[in-house]
Amino acid sequence: MRNGILQASLAYVIWGLFPLYFRLLHSVAALEVLAHRVVWSLLFLLGVLTAQRHWGWLGPALRNRRVIGLFLASSALIGTNWYVYIWAIGHDRVVDASLGYFITPLANVLTGWLVLKERLRPAQWGAVATAAAGVAWLTWAQGTPPWIALILAASFSSYGLLRKTATLGALEGLTLETLLLGPLALAGLGWAVARGQSVFPGAPHDLQLLLMAAGPLTAVPLLLFAGGARRIPLSLLGMLQYIGPTIQLALGVWLFHEPFAGARAQGFVIIWVACALFSAELWWRSRQFSTT
Repeated sequence: MRNGILQASLAYVIWGLFPLYFRLLHSVAALEVLAHRVVWSLLFLLGVLTAQRHWGWLGPALRNRRVIGLFLASSALIGTNWYVYIWAIGHDRVVDASLGYFITPLANVLTGWLVLKERLRPAQWGAVATAAAGVAWLTWAQGTPPWIALILAASFSSYGLLRKTATLGALEGLTLETLLLGPLALAGLGWAVARGQSVFPGAPHDLQLLLMAAGPLTAVPLLLFAGGARRIPLSLLGMLQYIGPTIQLALGVWLFHEPFAGARAQGFVIIWVACALFSAELWWRSRQFSTT
């Protein structure tokens, strides 16, 4: 279990530190960063599959219409999630992005109820209602919904739902998603280069290397997470998942000096109460299960 905790924690720490990486790319348009992230992730994953000689799954997956349909949808969702996150970091909205990942676990529960007709326990309803109250408070205080957080949470929870029903593992699934997104990303980069609107060709070598690093930085934490998730209980994984947004929030407030006071902080506190209620209920259920 110790290795599982280490792997999952390291994955969440890397995700939490993502704002540091994407802030270095602030001079590159979010759409171009997204295209590079897709292309270099695909190349990195193809290298991993080649090293492992793990190609047997690809042919059957490409011939299965249901699998392709599911992964076209999941590709669109993860692409949306990546783009909004990259845009948010580049526009000094790290705190808003962190909020999206604080409420994602609760969005997962709500998605399961809406789509899979899963029954929610009273404490889960309480956590969802409390989070909704926090979002409503932020909407009232700011005069607009926290749309960055809501899009990130909705896209990632919907993505998780699709991946839950898919038959491919983490490595295979991400490879297929980037393979499906790859032609669009390559076409977009080619169009930008042809029109002289791409940063990459004339960029300094350090910026080019930073863009290329999007490949391993995307794939490595996902593979660490997949390895850790297989080794530790769901309740523990549910508590570890708040490492990422906590680091992001700390970076947004203390390093990037984004505003975090008054009504905004109060809204976050309400949502943290919801997260605490959700985690406590998950921990209690796991204890009950382990004693039966």
